[in-house]
Amino acid sequence: MEERIVLYPSPGIGHIISMVELAKHLLKQNHHHYSITLFLTTGFLDHPSIDSYINSISTSHPSISFLRLPFLPSSAASTTVSFAATAFEFIRNNADNVASSLNEICESCVVKGFVIDMFCTSALSVGCCMGIPVYYFFTSGAAALALCCYLPKIHHQTNHSFKDLQDELQIPGNAPLKAFHMPEPVLDRNDAAYWDMLYFCKHLPKSNGIIVNSFEELEPFAVKAIKEGLSFPDPTQIPPIYYIGPLIAEANDPSDKQNSGVETNSYLSWLKNQPKRSVIYLCFGSRGSFSITQLKEIANGLEKSEQRFLWVVKTPTQDEGTKQVHDTTTEFNLSSVLPNGFLDRTKNKGIVVRSWVPQVEVLSHESVGGFVSHCGWNSVLEGVVAGVPMIA
Repeated sequence: MEERIVLYPSPGIGHIISMVELAKHLLKQNHHHYSITLFLTTGFLDHPSIDSYINSISTSHPSISFLRLPFLPSSAASTTVSFAATAFEFIRNNADNVASSLNEICESCVVKGFVIDMFCTSALSVGCCMGIPVYYFFTSGAAALALCCYLPKIHHQTNHSFKDLQDELQIPGNAPLKAFHMPEPVLDRNDAAYWDMLYFCKHLPKSNGIIVNSFEELEPFAVKAIKEGLSFPDPTQIPPIYYIGPLIAEANDPSDKQNSGVETNSYLSWLKNQPKRSVIYLCFGSRGSFSITQLKEIANGLEKSEQRFLWVVKTPTQDEGTKQVHDTTTEFNLSSVLPNGFLDRTKNKGIVVRSWVPQVEVLSHESVGGFVSHCGWNSVLEGVVAGVPMIA
């Protein structure tokens, strides 16, 4: 029977791209022939760019296939339900779809491994019950992994939410961290996402291994703490950990050009005509955005700086308290969200792009000299590999 590896990313283009890069890496590193299938959810964080991206991957890498899970409606994030809690609930509700799809594949293939995204813990038991080795793909760095592994221990040291504490937390492999600076999903114990994250962190040691998109030279202290067992509440229960980073798309990978077209050619041509290391590139992730008020402040700052820039603008948020876009498909007019006349006044200095650019290619361009980023892990690795200075 054919041998296959199944990968299960979280919803959203960023997590899908990371998992596809893992698939490419697995195929490149292993001469033994097998195919790879990625499960993709439908109904949450969908975007037309995902379809064009997977079509491109399927064409350029025939050993990688995609299986769309049945559509499931997701509940909208609100003032009472956080975005992270909504995401966890949606993934949890897909457990039956994952089980049936995995069973179907097992009828015609030998599944050698089931690799789940760090947020897909609800699928861990599915693979284990079928006797399939289950591995986590941890899409953040080693320091974040050390924090997650240590969270169950911190949880038992206090009954308060981190957002309400002034304490400085001592987490192995990390610099001292104010409690209220912990990752957003674990700040509030009244948020369902906190308990979802705690469940995930407790189950990390129960996997057959953890694959981390990082490397020791970048995070020596975190890697050392994990290796010595300092990050785990029970040092006798440490699964194998594999550091395989930096895992990013190649600069000229055709599959990275999800939205190639006139706009893409326009700003790439513009970059070619700029002096070496003269352009500031601004992008805040696949879902990162700002309110219209904040966008106008950034625009004013760019104009006053008189620096050359390439700025990626997402659909503005409706909620001043969040920087995440939940609806990534709505079209909008740039002129309506930026200061009056901004585009005309800066047309010789900068260019503004809606929604998306092939980031690896942009960062690799010799005219780019700085990166203003939300510092998501993919962006950090891409900036490091390109050798471009970053500011958060």
